[in-house]
Amino acid sequence: MDDHQRPLKVLHSFPHRLGKARICTTAWQEIDSAAAAGADMLVMAGDSVRPFLRPVRLRTTLSRGKLRIPYRLLGTMRACMLHDWLVARQLPKMTGQIDIIHAWPLGALNTIKVAKRLGIPVALERCNAHTRFAYEVVQKECEQVGVSLPKDHEHAYNEDILRREEEEYSLADAILCPSDFVVKTFVDQGFPKERLVRFIYGVDENKFFPDYNRSVPERGGLTMIFVGVCAVRKGLHYALEAWLQSLACRDGRFLIAGEFIPAYRDKLAPMLAHPSVEVLGHRDDVPELMRQSDLFVLPSIEEGFGLVCTEAMATGCVPLVSDACTDLCRDMENGMVHPAGDVKGLTTHINLLHERRDILTQLRDTGLRSIPSISWMAAGRSLIEAYRRVLFSSRSS
Repeated sequence: MDDHQRPLKVLHSFPHRLGKARICTTAWQEIDSAAAAGADMLVMAGDSVRPFLRPVRLRTTLSRGKLRIPYRLLGTMRACMLHDWLVARQLPKMTGQIDIIHAWPLGALNTIKVAKRLGIPVALERCNAHTRFAYEVVQKECEQVGVSLPKDHEHAYNEDILRREEEEYSLADAILCPSDFVVKTFVDQGFPKERLVRFIYGVDENKFFPDYNRSVPERGGLTMIFVGVCAVRKGLHYALEAWLQSLACRDGRFLIAGEFIPAYRDKLAPMLAHPSVEVLGHRDDVPELMRQSDLFVLPSIEEGFGLVCTEAMATGCVPLVSDACTDLCRDMENGMVHPAGDVKGLTTHINLLHERRDILTQLRDTGLRSIPSISWMAAGRSLIEAYRRVLFSSRSS
């Protein structure tokens, strides 16, 4: 059988709890979709809380049955390092049984070193910008806003994490990048572009779908929604400034669904108190909230893909995003894109869609038509092609 037709044998090493939330759910989806696309998937994860829909062989490194090593007690970094050590120990037994390893930062250093000795290529997924860039841009923004991140926050500067992840980047055969923005941050750090491989995340069409009985209101107030962790890097302060400067705030609603960093909420308190702003906290009904909204806003200063952007698009909600978010949102085609930190630009976009409902409808409809091409099934195929590019490159070098 031709190598390109033969199912790829993939070891996916994930140091966290598969299916739990956020990136743990994303990892679960990409493993399941890669299996659906024909890959032979062996998964070694710290833990798993959700069964796969497709045939996937699963081994857990930090749990056995009901017994689990508590991540909080061990600490995320030590848990990831323990997972990495356990996976690396198993690799020699897998020689000839796997074609490629899909690994994650902070839990891959020993795995990569052993894989190199065994001649197995490693693709390291980076779901966000280069770590150094992310630390620097978030720290600078926090200083401007006047907010200090908790020391244990994932984007608080940590020299030990930075050193380890940069060593992983340098040793991996390729870095899997979900957006051109992520690619750019690596190139800007001097990383060779030929080792940066693009792929996409998908949309769960079973959860995120439109209300076909609801159309864009011809007149009256619009509803804009923000979904996610309410943190400085997400640029919520820019969204609030733009909303309150726009015409839409007079008779519209701005819904904020997500948990706040306390210091950040205190800093934004005057804007959050505006009668058009509704702070909802963490919500489990995000798809329904999106279906009830007209606009989705994500003015991040640092992002990897911004999965919520395409999820919003799938519900019929038009995304207004910064250029740090997914490039699947295209300006004046299926959404509107502004430079990160550009309040005036975002305000202009809100005003335009408030006044021109025909443009809002056009963007909404174009976004909905694009969803089949960015479903998780499509993302699974994209990931398989990314694996094959890494394999081809490693064999050619």
